[in-house]
Amino acid sequence: MYSRKLHLLVCEQRRLQEILGLSSTKELNAAILDGHSHEIISVAEAFQERQIARVADHIKRLGSRLVLLAGPSSSGKTTTAKRLSVQLAATGLWPIAISMDDYFVERERTPRDANGEYDFECLQAVDVPLFNEHLKALLAGQSIQLPKYDFATGKRIDSGRTLQMMPQHVLIVEGIHALNPDLTPDIPDEEKFLLYVSALTTIRLDGGKSISSADNRLLRRIIRDSKYRKYSACETLHRWPSVRAGEERWIFPFQDNADMMVNSALVYELSVLRTKVEPMLQAVPFDTPERKDADRLLSLLECFEPITDRQIPLTSLLREFLGGSTFKY
Repeated sequence: MYSRKLHLLVCEQRRLQEILGLSSTKELNAAILDGHSHEIISVAEAFQERQIARVADHIKRLGSRLVLLAGPSSSGKTTTAKRLSVQLAATGLWPIAISMDDYFVERERTPRDANGEYDFECLQAVDVPLFNEHLKALLAGQSIQLPKYDFATGKRIDSGRTLQMMPQHVLIVEGIHALNPDLTPDIPDEEKFLLYVSALTTIRLDGGKSISSADNRLLRRIIRDSKYRKYSACETLHRWPSVRAGEERWIFPFQDNADMMVNSALVYELSVLRTKVEPMLQAVPFDTPERKDADRLLSLLECFEPITDRQIPLTSLLREFLGGSTFKY
């Protein structure tokens, strides 16, 4: 069930798709086969950029100095933050960013889950007091020594970098807990702008059936995990229930705290993802529990005519997963 804010976002995008004649997979596939892939991609990318530009304009009008950006796994938070930085610069502001990952507590202090594994997704895995101390100092115009978390050793080390905010600066913080008020209890609400990003799949299958946004994100994650983390599709599928459980606990309850929301899904993207992820799903062993989900996802992808990723702009959010982006990750 979508929240009211997410529902309005979905309705806006579906109205555009109706105008363009792209409400269903049947209409999308017909347009692709008629040679209109480039136009579809261009309009979808422009619509997404307009969303981000509206957010930047709103931040400028409010005079917010701290942007907290959250979203579920593979929603495209990182690219959204980078594209927002570009749009903020276009308004005359100077965006800077810090990574919440560098504020993890040291490994021996990290809580464990019910299975005895380190729970890096819980709020208690973050050094909230230090994070707030640094935010307060930055917003007061003071300089801080940025920490750096060494994931190999589980220790926080000196990064050798200092940071100070000038009046024209806007600080962007991206992370799964960004909308949780317990992350920034020492920061006044008027200083914060809360942004939520999610991949809300708006195109419908023939017959009007909706497509799970979680499946869209899972397909993105399978591709990214394979390319950047050397995980097989089977391994990603195995981890996915745990990821989803973390989202239900730490992300979705706070999504309505957002001042604005961005839909990172693109009407054409499953046609592009199909060309990359099908071989990975086909390689999932038949004697594993994950094969059932692999077959379900393969059946979904068969509903989409393929589009080559060569047509995708280098600044597209999909490049976060496919590779080849002009942004540095």
